[in-house]
Amino acid sequence: MNHRGVEFTVAKTAIPGVWQWQFRIGEEVKTGKTETKIDLLAIRRVQLRIDRELKAIERKTA
Repeated sequence: MNHRGVEFTVAKTAIPGVWQWQFRIGEEVKTGKTETKIDLLAIRRVQLRIDRELKAIERKTA
């Protein structure tokens, strides 16, 4: 999947209701887990995380 030019993945884990995610901005890879039973909510949470990371990078370079 792609959000604001950042490729990311969201996948179910063996534990019901737990999703594993990963994305890369530049050379930095971010990974984590989120807990929800709704797949679209898991995706949205990763998109929000990407937005936060991009905003932090923007503040550093400004």
